[in-house]
Amino acid sequence: MPARAIAPLAAASLAVAGVAAVLIGLAVTGAADTPLLLDPGAFVRYGIPVTAFATNLAAAATVGPLVLALFALPLESAGFERLLRLAGVGAAVWTLAQLFGALLAYAEAIGSPLRLDQTFGAGFWQYLTDTEAGQGRLWGIGLAALATVIVAFTSNAWLLAGAVVLSAGALFATSQLGHQGGTADHDVAWGGLFLHVAFAAAWLGGLGGLVLAARPGSLGERSRSKGVSQDPDARTLASRYSSIALVGFLVVAGSGIVSAYVRIGGWDGLVPGLATEYGALLIVKAVALLALGAVGALHRMWAIRRLPKRSAFWGIVVGELALMGVASGMGAALASSAPPVDPELAGSTPSELLTGAPLPPDPIHGEYFRGVSLDPLWLALILALGAFYLAGVIRLARRGDRWPVLRTVSWLAGLVVLLWATNGGIGAYVDRLFSAHMLVHMVLGMLAPVLLVPGAPIRLALRAIAPRKDGSRGAREWILAAVHSWYGRLLANPYVAAALFVLSLWVFYYTPLFRWASTTHIGHEWMVVHFLATGYLFVQALVGVDPGPVRPPYPVRLIILLATMAVHAFFGLAIMSSTGLLLADWFGAMGWDTGSTALEDQQRAGGIAWSVGEIPTLALAIAVAVQWSRSDTREQRRLDRKADRDGDADLEAYNAMLARAARRDDDERS
Repeated sequence: MPARAIAPLAAASLAVAGVAAVLIGLAVTGAADTPLLLDPGAFVRYGIPVTAFATNLAAAATVGPLVLALFALPLESAGFERLLRLAGVGAAVWTLAQLFGALLAYAEAIGSPLRLDQTFGAGFWQYLTDTEAGQGRLWGIGLAALATVIVAFTSNAWLLAGAVVLSAGALFATSQLGHQGGTADHDVAWGGLFLHVAFAAAWLGGLGGLVLAARPGSLGERSRSKGVSQDPDARTLASRYSSIALVGFLVVAGSGIVSAYVRIGGWDGLVPGLATEYGALLIVKAVALLALGAVGALHRMWAIRRLPKRSAFWGIVVGELALMGVASGMGAALASSAPPVDPELAGSTPSELLTGAPLPPDPIHGEYFRGVSLDPLWLALILALGAFYLAGVIRLARRGDRWPVLRTVSWLAGLVVLLWATNGGIGAYVDRLFSAHMLVHMVLGMLAPVLLVPGAPIRLALRAIAPRKDGSRGAREWILAAVHSWYGRLLANPYVAAALFVLSLWVFYYTPLFRWASTTHIGHEWMVVHFLATGYLFVQALVGVDPGPVRPPYPVRLIILLATMAVHAFFGLAIMSSTGLLLADWFGAMGWDTGSTALEDQQRAGGIAWSVGEIPTLALAIAVAVQWSRSDTREQRRLDRKADRDGDADLEAYNAMLARAARRDDDERS
């Protein structure tokens, strides 16, 4: 295969296979057929899924090359620059494609063809600003545009990493669009779809970036420009991408199962759902995904080893991109098609009107610890944290290094606690009972960090991951860069961490943040991240063993802890003694019939903040005291060893100094 033909052939195979899959999918489901009422025209009906496919490709062309460049290539290499140019073009096209998709979506909503008159423009702006779907699209357009500006004007690694975060935010904002199951399952479907599209973008876009960065004939050649780094060899670059692809495949497969489960109505609807046209497209997409997994395994086990003999490797890449086009095209067709399970309309009970779901059973019988309230985002993250930690421990063991068992046990116990707080049965109550909300807050901010921090994940990563020597940044280099950055040192500063930990209580519950976190899914996710992060930083600053800023002396640490306990207790007492509901139109309007009022439940939440929150703080105080004692013991042993070596020279010098001072006093008196 000629070297110059690979990139165009790869792009053509992706585009042709994808567009064909979109059209076939629409023909199977009839999603683009002429409606009985308010027909916006064939251009709009077919343009929406085709534009969605183009939007997905542009998002992949933005996220994938950025991730590959930041993870696999030196910052000043020629391949890095090529990927940056691809990401810039992808981000610009992504922004425009989202804007055009929003125009088509508005035209479909009002049943009108695209027009250029003032009435259509005014209505379109109102759609973007006043409707939930329009606001999601507007956020996606704005974040993608900001990422475009960053990629176009800088090559700073941290700013480019910020562009990746902005791109993820754009995907998160638009993940709520389309058919995602019933109202009660919306949050689950939303989280699953976000994981699906985000990791698919990194996987697909990374493969396209590999074709461009590892252009046959270009790898291993030193740039003629002075000061420009050398690209890694083809085998190294392909191996690094393979790690990204493996993670992408696992997350895309898992999130796809969750999304399909919601859309076809669970296990009861599995067989009837798959028997529909929609189910047929799901099966085709699943087969394409399994084929991609097989191709990925072929890459890792055989093709990469044949590099730099590239013909077989690049032939497989072209075929893999065609399969990705089929899967992405089927996904775009599915997004435009109604699933077998129609969205459930909210009922008439207060809870259904407020949250879209009926009240769960009375929690007095232990429902907090029964069942599952799935959050795909946190489930995926927790599984990844556990898998990577155990992989690091196993790597050290194979190398003959020892890693304390108690650290592993502590880390896994912390993940189990975090899993319960985010995916346990209490999740059905966290936005309906103030006391459940407070209990989750205390677990996230206090209990989970007390177990996670002693696991020393950063120290484990630095020992288990091999350092890079070619100027690129792998996981180890990014961890070190974050730890030693000025903002990393600022957040990890003990006094800053303590201030964030304490002030968060008051700022969160006595500002509109509380309403946002209680009434919206995005706000809830932000709350989990914030309290887990502030609690982790606080515990790490006091008793952590991972690298970080210089910690204060042990007496100062105890003072910080005592002050924190006092503020925490005062906050709990303030909630307990309150005579008015903080969110009366939410927690007070749920319609509970448990024998206690919403105000009594709020006062119970204050008791949880006072009692449950103080137990981990007391454990921290004990840990600080133990570390202080051990530190004194170690210092005394060090001094004893030094005295044995030099004959207690320090004590002899001190006694001699006292003797000289005594003689001077005697001379002065005489």
